[in-house]
Amino acid sequence: MNSLGKLSLVPGHPKAPGFLGSIGKYMNILRVSLVERLAYRGDFLLGTVLRFLPMISAIFLWKAVYQGAETEVLSNYTYSQVIAYLLLVHISRMFSSMPGLAAGVARDIRDGNLKRYLIQPLDFMAYLLAYRGAHKIAYIATSALPYLGLFTLCSGYFETTPSLATLGLWLITLFLSFLLGYFFELTLGMLGFWMLEVSSFLYLVNTLNFFVSGHFFPIDLMEPEGLATILKMLPFQFLAYFPAAVFLDKIPIQQIIPLVGVQILWVVFFALAARILWRLGLKRYSAFGG
Repeated sequence: MNSLGKLSLVPGHPKAPGFLGSIGKYMNILRVSLVERLAYRGDFLLGTVLRFLPMISAIFLWKAVYQGAETEVLSNYTYSQVIAYLLLVHISRMFSSMPGLAAGVARDIRDGNLKRYLIQPLDFMAYLLAYRGAHKIAYIATSALPYLGLFTLCSGYFETTPSLATLGLWLITLFLSFLLGYFFELTLGMLGFWMLEVSSFLYLVNTLNFFVSGHFFPIDLMEPEGLATILKMLPFQFLAYFPAAVFLDKIPIQQIIPLVGVQILWVVFFALAARILWRLGLKRYSAFGG
């Protein structure tokens, strides 16, 4: 069988669409995908409710931690602020998590199913971005009411109300966390061009990602103090910690805009990395199987 990597719509091919392609075309993909994902709104709703259960244990756990430490403040976080932070991380991960994306891309490469995208006038990365965007919209719309109920019940843990400027910056960080999570996972998936099996590697990366992104607790609580500084230099903090810290005013507002700029740079970095790996991978890709 001929290599579709050489015969298909690789970048530079006269029939290959650019990365942006036709905006209308990808908006139609988003619309159709949104209708498809809304068919599973019951699963989204049940999954959302089940995700709330660990918060019950987290509330009791951190209460015991503060009581055992015999202090009201740990690394500039009160007990209420830690619980509020964990609640906000749910929102951060709602935007930035991309379950199954990297594994799905690697599987399509391994099984030869990638060829169905190569023979169509679509940009693979733009198509997946539209599809994932539809998935997020459907999930957020479905889970909005349960989350509203949860945050209403736990409103006592929020000691302050953020300003309109802070809320605006928070929403920007959430959108950028979606793009960063997408391109990061897509970059990992592109490794399937060179690795036959990536599941173990992805499990290791995702486990480390949860820890260093501040999913389990604020990065500021890391000991020694220098470790927290190092972790804040990595892109992973923007997937969970950074948006939550912005909402809680844990970062001075004059520092937020430069950090948003850094977040944008990481988005661009992983977008370029995914595109480069895509082009290099297609040069050696042979669509056997599928």
